[in-house]
Amino acid sequence: MDFQILYAIQGWHNDILNQIVLFCTTLSGSYGQLWPAIGVVLCFFKKTRKCGFSILLAYVLGLIIGQVALKNLIARPRPCQIDPSVPLLVDRPTSFSCPSTHTLFAFSSAMAIFQFDKKAGLAAFVFAAFLGFTRLYLFVHFPSDVLFGAVLGIACGVIAVKSVDALSKKWRFLS
Repeated sequence: MDFQILYAIQGWHNDILNQIVLFCTTLSGSYGQLWPAIGVVLCFFKKTRKCGFSILLAYVLGLIIGQVALKNLIARPRPCQIDPSVPLLVDRPTSFSCPSTHTLFAFSSAMAIFQFDKKAGLAAFVFAAFLGFTRLYLFVHFPSDVLFGAVLGIACGVIAVKSVDALSKKWRFLS
Protein backbone atom coordinates (compact mmCIF):
# COMPACT_ATOMS: atom_id res chain seq x y z
CA MET A 1 0.00 0.00 0.00
CA ASP A 2 2.93 2.36 0.70
CA PHE A 3 4.04 2.15 -2.92
CA GLN A 4 0.48 2.64 -4.22
CA ILE A 5 0.29 5.95 -2.36
CA LEU A 6 3.77 7.00 -3.51
CA TYR A 7 3.08 6.17 -7.16
CA ALA A 8 -0.22 8.08 -7.02
CA ILE A 9 1.56 11.15 -5.62
CA GLN A 10 4.14 10.95 -8.41
CA GLY A 11 1.28 11.70 -10.81
CA TRP A 12 0.81 15.09 -9.14
CA HIS A 13 4.20 16.44 -10.22
CA ASN A 14 4.14 19.77 -12.03
CA ASP A 15 6.56 22.69 -12.31
CA ILE A 16 4.87 24.87 -9.68
CA LEU A 17 4.52 22.15 -7.04
CA ASN A 18 8.05 20.95 -7.79
CA GLN A 19 9.41 24.42 -7.00
CA ILE A 20 7.35 24.76 -3.81
CA VAL A 21 8.44 21.33 -2.56
CA LEU A 22 12.09 21.99 -3.37
CA PHE A 23 11.94 25.40 -1.67
CA CYS A 24 10.45 23.93 1.52
CA THR A 25 12.96 21.07 1.51
CA THR A 26 15.84 23.50 1.09
CA LEU A 27 14.42 25.84 3.75
CA SER A 28 14.13 22.96 6.20
CA GLY A 29 17.73 21.86 5.61
CA SER A 30 19.19 18.42 5.03
CA TYR A 31 19.01 17.67 8.76
CA GLY A 32 16.13 19.97 9.62
CA GLN A 33 18.45 22.84 10.60
CA LEU A 34 15.60 25.32 10.29
CA TRP A 35 14.19 24.20 13.63
CA PRO A 36 17.26 24.59 15.85
CA ALA A 37 17.89 27.94 14.15
CA ILE A 38 14.40 29.07 15.20
CA GLY A 39 15.05 27.65 18.67
CA VAL A 40 18.29 29.63 19.04
CA VAL A 41 16.61 32.88 17.98
CA LEU A 42 13.77 32.31 20.46
CA CYS A 43 16.30 31.71 23.27
CA PHE A 44 17.46 35.34 23.03
CA PHE A 45 14.11 36.72 24.22
CA LYS A 46 12.87 36.21 27.76
CA LYS A 47 9.27 35.80 26.60
CA THR A 48 10.14 32.95 24.19
CA ARG A 49 13.22 31.47 25.89
CA LYS A 50 11.50 28.35 27.25
CA CYS A 51 9.99 27.67 23.84
CA GLY A 52 13.39 28.09 22.21
CA PHE A 53 15.07 25.68 24.62
CA SER A 54 12.19 23.24 24.15
CA ILE A 55 12.69 23.29 20.38
CA LEU A 56 16.42 22.72 20.82
CA LEU A 57 15.90 19.83 23.22
CA ALA A 58 13.21 18.31 20.99
CA TYR A 59 15.63 18.51 18.05
CA VAL A 60 18.42 16.80 20.02
CA LEU A 61 16.03 14.07 21.19
CA GLY A 62 14.86 13.54 17.61
CA LEU A 63 18.41 13.47 16.32
CA ILE A 64 19.53 10.86 18.85
CA ILE A 65 16.40 8.71 18.82
CA GLY A 66 15.41 9.03 15.16
CA GLN A 67 18.53 9.70 13.13
CA VAL A 68 21.20 7.90 15.16
CA ALA A 69 19.30 5.02 16.79
CA LEU A 70 16.11 4.07 14.96
CA LYS A 71 17.19 4.63 11.34
CA ASN A 72 20.11 2.25 11.84
CA LEU A 73 18.14 -0.20 13.98
CA ILE A 74 15.19 -0.44 11.57
CA ALA A 75 17.47 -0.17 8.50
CA ARG A 76 14.59 0.19 6.04
CA PRO A 77 15.64 1.02 2.48
CA ARG A 78 14.12 4.11 0.91
CA PRO A 79 11.53 3.83 -1.85
CA CYS A 80 13.98 5.44 -4.29
CA GLN A 81 16.51 2.72 -3.43
CA ILE A 82 13.97 -0.05 -4.01
CA ASP A 83 12.60 1.46 -7.24
CA PRO A 84 15.36 3.56 -8.83
CA SER A 85 13.27 4.01 -12.02
CA VAL A 86 11.35 6.95 -10.51
CA PRO A 87 13.15 10.20 -11.42
CA LEU A 88 14.14 12.25 -8.37
CA LEU A 89 14.15 16.03 -7.94
CA VAL A 90 16.83 15.74 -5.21
CA ASP A 91 20.05 13.81 -4.82
CA ARG A 92 19.46 10.16 -3.96
CA PRO A 93 19.78 9.83 -0.15
CA THR A 94 22.09 7.13 1.14
CA SER A 95 20.76 6.84 4.71
CA PHE A 96 17.91 4.58 5.74
CA SER A 97 14.27 5.56 5.46
CA CYS A 98 12.50 4.99 8.77
CA PRO A 99 11.63 7.23 10.51
CA SER A 100 11.49 10.37 8.40
CA THR A 101 13.62 12.70 10.47
CA HIS A 102 12.62 15.75 8.41
CA THR A 103 9.08 15.03 9.59
CA LEU A 104 10.23 14.17 13.12
CA PHE A 105 12.14 17.46 13.51
CA ALA A 106 9.24 19.48 12.11
CA PHE A 107 6.57 17.86 14.31
CA SER A 108 8.71 17.95 17.46
CA SER A 109 9.29 21.66 16.97
CA ALA A 110 5.65 22.32 16.06
CA MET A 111 4.57 20.53 19.24
CA ALA A 112 6.99 22.59 21.33
CA ILE A 113 5.76 25.82 19.73
CA PHE A 114 2.12 24.77 20.17
CA GLN A 115 2.62 24.30 23.92
CA PHE A 116 3.60 27.99 24.23
CA ASP A 117 1.58 29.66 21.47
CA LYS A 118 -1.42 27.86 19.99
CA LYS A 119 -1.74 30.05 16.89
CA ALA A 120 1.96 29.84 15.95
CA GLY A 121 1.91 26.16 16.84
CA LEU A 122 -0.98 25.46 14.47
CA ALA A 123 0.89 27.23 11.67
CA ALA A 124 3.99 25.16 12.51
CA PHE A 125 1.90 21.97 12.41
CA VAL A 126 0.56 22.89 8.95
CA PHE A 127 4.11 23.48 7.75
CA ALA A 128 5.26 20.23 9.42
CA ALA A 129 2.49 18.30 7.67
CA PHE A 130 3.47 19.82 4.33
CA LEU A 131 7.12 18.89 4.98
CA GLY A 132 5.98 15.33 5.63
CA PHE A 133 4.15 15.40 2.30
CA THR A 134 7.30 16.64 0.54
CA ARG A 135 9.10 13.47 1.63
CA LEU A 136 6.47 11.41 -0.24
CA TYR A 137 6.40 13.74 -3.22
CA LEU A 138 10.18 13.49 -3.53
CA PHE A 139 9.94 9.65 -3.33
CA VAL A 140 12.48 9.49 -0.49
CA HIS A 141 10.19 8.14 2.28
CA PHE A 142 7.27 5.78 2.63
CA PRO A 143 3.99 7.09 4.11
CA SER A 144 4.58 4.92 7.19
CA ASP A 145 8.03 6.53 7.67
CA VAL A 146 6.40 9.96 7.65
CA LEU A 147 3.62 8.90 10.01
CA PHE A 148 6.14 7.33 12.40
CA GLY A 149 8.28 10.49 12.22
CA ALA A 150 5.25 12.68 13.04
CA VAL A 151 4.18 10.58 16.03
CA LEU A 152 7.72 10.31 17.37
CA GLY A 153 8.20 14.03 16.79
CA ILE A 154 5.11 14.91 18.80
CA ALA A 155 6.36 12.69 21.63
CA CYS A 156 9.80 14.36 21.54
CA GLY A 157 8.14 17.78 21.60
CA VAL A 158 6.03 16.90 24.65
CA ILE A 159 9.03 15.41 26.49
CA ALA A 160 11.13 18.48 25.66
CA VAL A 161 8.54 20.96 26.91
CA LYS A 162 7.98 19.03 30.15
CA SER A 163 11.75 18.73 30.69
CA VAL A 164 12.42 22.42 30.07
CA ASP A 165 9.51 23.33 32.32
CA ALA A 166 10.97 21.18 35.12
CA LEU A 167 14.47 22.59 34.55
CA SER A 168 13.18 26.16 34.59
CA LYS A 169 12.30 25.70 38.25
CA LYS A 170 15.99 25.02 38.97
CA TRP A 171 17.72 27.18 36.36
CA ARG A 172 16.74 30.83 36.59
CA PHE A 173 17.99 31.75 33.11
CA LEU A 174 15.15 29.69 31.61
CA SER A 175 12.48 31.70 33.41
